[in-house]
Amino acid sequence: MHTITLGKTGIKTPQNAFGALPVQRVDMDTACKILRRAYDGGMTYFDTARAYSDSEEKIGEALSDVRSDIYIASKSMGRTPDDVKKELDISLKNMKTDYIDVYQLHCVPTCYRPDDGSGMYELLEDLKRQGVIRHIGITAHKIGIAEEIVDSGLYETLQFPFSYLSIDRDIALVNKCRENNIGFIAMKGLSGGLITNFRAAYAFIAQYDNVLPIWGIQKMSELEEWLSLMENDVVMDDELQAVIDSDLKALQGDFCRGCGYCMPCPAGIEINNCARISLLLRRAPSKDWLSEKWQANMKMIENCLHCGACSSRCPYGLDTPTLLQKNYEDYKKVLSGEVQV
Repeated sequence: MHTITLGKTGIKTPQNAFGALPVQRVDMDTACKILRRAYDGGMTYFDTARAYSDSEEKIGEALSDVRSDIYIASKSMGRTPDDVKKELDISLKNMKTDYIDVYQLHCVPTCYRPDDGSGMYELLEDLKRQGVIRHIGITAHKIGIAEEIVDSGLYETLQFPFSYLSIDRDIALVNKCRENNIGFIAMKGLSGGLITNFRAAYAFIAQYDNVLPIWGIQKMSELEEWLSLMENDVVMDDELQAVIDSDLKALQGDFCRGCGYCMPCPAGIEINNCARISLLLRRAPSKDWLSEKWQANMKMIENCLHCGACSSRCPYGLDTPTLLQKNYEDYKKVLSGEVQV
């Protein structure tokens, strides 16, 4: 397993980190067992956020007794200094700690700078001086904002979607982070579940010695797959490259990554899954996708208001109502047996 240094933070950690968003979906006991096994298996970097409901509390319960042996990253969706400070105080309490190693402004709409009138960057500097946060980070979903962040040189880490489905512009962003000694934290390394070969996913990212992937984990079986790489490293070979080439061909064009930033929908549509049901049926087959529950979920697309709210919030600039309709038409064909999956 490769060990990387996360840019100018100086944090050294295995290139295999724990993304704690999904543990909000399991009970406390299950989450604690998974988190503790991750630590025992060699993971040292754990990423969470105030927005991930009780994820922080589960980290605090599972790992507070080994706090000095791990790195914790969290995030705030606050858009004013007061809101950020309030969220930070809650995060510290939840995780039973008096500092956070990497504190990130979450899914930002702009690159916050000193003297821009918002006071956001000044707050982070002050918190770092106090020792409440050790390093200043930021996360973005839009490539233009991410590029502006890197060019600013203000942030020690950037968290951005990165996988073998990434385009050349994304790869250039990673390389620019290396040149500027900015730690690059890769979210969505499995592209919202559309990438199903974990060895290929890891082998691709391992080619970049400045990238720390945070794998979203909610099952012990998922964790064991990633932990198996701690002792048995994976390198890119012809077989894995063939997997990647096949997926690149299959996933060309616009597709939903399932991030959920389009939600909530005023018509009650579960957009982040309904807009990619065709891919889920084919890439992550399960009878559940054709259950009465999911038939009802997909039928909600008929109630679409075409208000455009989802498209305006999509970090990938998708025409979400059109994508929903295409997926609905395909879904009906699968249900009727007209199309086989």
